[in-house]
Amino acid sequence: MASQHRRHRQGLVVAVSILACASIVSAGTSATPGSLQPPTWTLRRRYSPTIDPRNFVTGIDNRYFPLEPGTGFHYRGFKGAAAQTDDMIVTHEVKYVLRVRCTVVRDTVSEGGKPIERTFDWYAQDKHGNVWYMGEDSLELKNGHFVRADDSWEAGVNGAKPGIIMEGNPRRGDVYRQEYYPPGGALDQARVLGVSGPVRVPVATFKHALVTVQWSPVEPQLERKVYAAGLGEITEEVIRGGHEGFRLVKVTH
Repeated sequence: MASQHRRHRQGLVVAVSILACASIVSAGTSATPGSLQPPTWTLRRRYSPTIDPRNFVTGIDNRYFPLEPGTGFHYRGFKGAAAQTDDMIVTHEVKYVLRVRCTVVRDTVSEGGKPIERTFDWYAQDKHGNVWYMGEDSLELKNGHFVRADDSWEAGVNGAKPGIIMEGNPRRGDVYRQEYYPPGGALDQARVLGVSGPVRVPVATFKHALVTVQWSPVEPQLERKVYAAGLGEITEEVIRGGHEGFRLVKVTH
């Protein structure tokens, strides 16, 4: 559910440059919400990833973020006092961004059985397993109709730049940009907290799961996300700056 809003260390110039150009001061790696201080992790210096279409593959099989066309990830949760559902469908559609072939994922948030948000996210995987977030067409409901939201963005357009939604080889302490579009406020960043478990959700119980924390320097929220190997995101929860959370309840094919 990246719309609400991956890198091997050897041989990957693109992803290494993300960290090399950043000034990062670690606040520690504790996964305890009270100890998380995202401003001290924020990537502060010039961000300029190099995207070469020859470095990308056709499909997305990252172990923590696999996107097989035809798969549906169905979440149930809440935002504030309202119960919501989130249906993330990996479509068979493709979109080319910066000449890179991207998988299109349709994400629909509903409340009371009616859609209130819809986003088309564009992802692509490089040869080292990193899954790049190349942009999103975000729609919000106004006067009964979906209209394009201000935080929609496409890498290469109006200064927008892609980020990594999931590393190919995530390691504790890694910090990376997930999206970069200052005009629309799309500036999400993430940090790998490590592996935790067991984690129980309606679809299964996982002995080990990858935990990350996500934030934006222009928003007060801090969001914890959990991923299961071979499946993808299984939970997300706002642990500071809001009352919101979702759990994976069903996977369809």
